[in-house]
Amino acid sequence: MKLKIITIGLLLSLGACKEDFLEVSPENFISSNNYFQTEADFTQAVNATYAPLRIVYGGAYIMGEMRSDNTHYIFNNSNRGNLVREEIADFMDNPTAAPVQEKWMGNYRIISYANQVLSRIDAATFADNVKGNLKGQVLFLRALAYFDLVQYFGDVPLLLEPTFGAADEILNVHSTRTRTPKAEVYAQIIKDATDAAALLPAKDQQERGRATSGAAKTLLGNVYVVQKQWAQAETVLKEVVTSGKYSLLTDYAAFFDPANKNNVESVFEVQYLQGNLGLQSNFAYVFMPNLANLTPIVGFVFNNQNTGGWNIPTDNLIAAYEPGDTRKAASIAEGYIAADGNFVAQPYVKKYLHLPLPQPNGSNPNTNENWPVYRYSEVLLLLAEALNEQGKGVEALPYLNQVRDRAFGAGVSPVTVTGQEALRTAIMQERRVELAFENKRWLDLVRTDKALEVMTAYGAALKASGKYPNLLPGSYNVTANKLLFPVPFTEVLVNPNLQ
Repeated sequence: MKLKIITIGLLLSLGACKEDFLEVSPENFISSNNYFQTEADFTQAVNATYAPLRIVYGGAYIMGEMRSDNTHYIFNNSNRGNLVREEIADFMDNPTAAPVQEKWMGNYRIISYANQVLSRIDAATFADNVKGNLKGQVLFLRALAYFDLVQYFGDVPLLLEPTFGAADEILNVHSTRTRTPKAEVYAQIIKDATDAAALLPAKDQQERGRATSGAAKTLLGNVYVVQKQWAQAETVLKEVVTSGKYSLLTDYAAFFDPANKNNVESVFEVQYLQGNLGLQSNFAYVFMPNLANLTPIVGFVFNNQNTGGWNIPTDNLIAAYEPGDTRKAASIAEGYIAADGNFVAQPYVKKYLHLPLPQPNGSNPNTNENWPVYRYSEVLLLLAEALNEQGKGVEALPYLNQVRDRAFGAGVSPVTVTGQEALRTAIMQERRVELAFENKRWLDLVRTDKALEVMTAYGAALKASGKYPNLLPGSYNVTANKLLFPVPFTEVLVNPNLQ
């Protein structure tokens, strides 16, 4: 999106937080009904609806990757301010944890902004095609936000009306809101994503960075897969594949290079921008070791002790890569050369590290990396899964092997098994390494009913390894009620109906 438009949208979105995150009323997002008049008004409001994505995805790795067997953390005795991240990784759940609150708050802020637009846009008097495009974008964003919430929290309040009444008064009804059964939430997600797909233009007809019909259909396909509605998933994902708007880049690593933002493989990504406008990302620093001096890695002095050491690749994940898989070197650094010339075998994620890095703003990292929400490779893998679950293993293989061909070289290491269980295992293995560090692993374990088995064994192995003496005896007590995260305690305090 154009820098000016993004900046306006961000400023519009910075509403004051209220004690009940569900009652987020963005008072400087809208002051009265008189604001929503022109195409420019609605465009700015839609831009503001994108802005909280940077909050939601800025820390999504904590619940999406560190909760899984993909990543852990470097214990830092001098930095206990981020203890809640360790608790999430170790299944020592804390309902006051900031990452959980931020996910809840950020998604409901998107929903609140989307509801403001949707309640008014049909009555606007500008070009129907522009109106449809803007409406489709906020429908997509609302569906994406609810999909994130329902996967992590289960039943969540379904809010489809704006928080302001006709007289700009906050609807003081938070004390009566309860958790909506997730089946109803999923039905609304499917409706929103379906409507968005019909309204949105294709990728080549949309401004870069905005939602498209392909993004809406990919989201819809993902929802159908999670719901095990395999035939519906097959239909909509094939529409993305046959659209001709997407293809795999030849080089896996090239997708993540900020010079290639929103490329032909990108279906939807969260937009970040280096600079002093508050739009920058910091993933590279967070995922690097927590060194007092990062010079051995980045070539300049930076104290990363209070920033880095998170989302560290596990031995379990590293062992999951097959020999010859180029994605391993593109995603993981085995270590670094210290100032004394010795190699330090400390793995870290390099997928989002592209040198030379922009200089930090003082003590704040300042990088230009976007965050991938959906890539075309995932479309292919979701389609392969949907086909296999219908007993169409032979038809599923070409989609799976397209992804492998890029990683190993065409024809070098194809999957040939067609038995449903064997192919299911192969597809999930492929998802793990192809989408590593993209916040997919924990949700995959949960939806395939593997989380309890895999994470219990992983936790036991972690404790037995002796590498993590800081682990408490109660850590990795993985039970069924820990497959969902608790509603943030701040919400329950305000609204006792949110059990």
